[in-house]
Amino acid sequence: MNVNNLLERALNFDFLSKEEGMFLYNEAATADLAYVANELRKIQVPHGKVTWQIDRNVNTTNVCIANCKFCNFFRRPGHEESYITDIETYKQKIEETFRYGGDQLLLQGGHHPDLGLNFYTTLFKQLKELYPSLKLHSLGPPEIAHVAKLEGMSHLEVLQAMKEAGLDSLPGAGAEILNDRVRRLISKGKCGGQEWLDVMRAAHKINLPTSATMMFGHIETLEERFEHLVWIREVQSEKPADAHGFIAFIPWPFQDDGTLLKRLRGITNDVTADEYIRMIALSRIMLPNIKNIQASWLTVGKQTAQICLHSGANDFGSIMIEENVVSAAGAPHRFTSKSIQDAILEAGFEPQLRTQTYKFRELPEQMEEQVINY
Repeated sequence: MNVNNLLERALNFDFLSKEEGMFLYNEAATADLAYVANELRKIQVPHGKVTWQIDRNVNTTNVCIANCKFCNFFRRPGHEESYITDIETYKQKIEETFRYGGDQLLLQGGHHPDLGLNFYTTLFKQLKELYPSLKLHSLGPPEIAHVAKLEGMSHLEVLQAMKEAGLDSLPGAGAEILNDRVRRLISKGKCGGQEWLDVMRAAHKINLPTSATMMFGHIETLEERFEHLVWIREVQSEKPADAHGFIAFIPWPFQDDGTLLKRLRGITNDVTADEYIRMIALSRIMLPNIKNIQASWLTVGKQTAQICLHSGANDFGSIMIEENVVSAAGAPHRFTSKSIQDAILEAGFEPQLRTQTYKFRELPEQMEEQVINY
């Protein structure tokens, strides 16, 4: 294999193999990877703007029986700190989100042993009746698989019912690393990697927009990282021609603060800024059929994320008015609507507010500026 030859093929939108991606990771200079990824971004996202979003992550429940070793957020059933969010809390949080200019709720929770399909469809319908303009970007493949198992239903049946109840899009949550060797060690209570992919295939069949993610930098091998990328790409290739499919890909490094992986196994987040930039660039190179690559400012900070905008990323994600899961493992970074736009401008790009499906939104004329309390 030859670096220049592989980069030339990447510029032609060729699908590079897992082995070819690993070769580039090991042999290519960061500057060369960033250049090629940036050129691909210019072709795939010709408007040249950097998009961002205003939404809020609200947790339906913190009760979970998946026992992920990287999660500090969950509580076991019956724990004194366990909860299921009530409708009055949703109303308060949604109305505040609207005041901040947001249009969407990212609803996620845990694998609650008693919350089946009726709980979610009833909740979605109630929220949509109260707030018809609200977008619900909710749950994720592991939660869909969990509900399907509780109900004895197929993934497709669960997703169809949820879509009819008001689900607008399905996040790429719970992907971590899709290889089951890794999943058995860090999240054995969740669905396997192939089931995660199967849930996404089902979502694409009913044209439910989805995203894909990768949490790396823990116990996975380099081969397993690139296997993950290839599997995502394959599912995207299978989607119906008129389906949204994976609208975006978001990789981020494992956050280790206080996690069982760190406490019991000594696994720490050793991902450097350079490594993250390389993975952003290689995500763009390995996933030529996914248009939007998002830099995870929440986990890597402003400066590294800004460099990623010159290395293949075209999206800065959401200001996340509220986020509890990744933050519970030590992600310290925060943006407001003003500061995220300032960061994009500093990086040399025009900021553009967007919807979940990457349609442009105008900034609301009257919106409160979020105050960050550290």
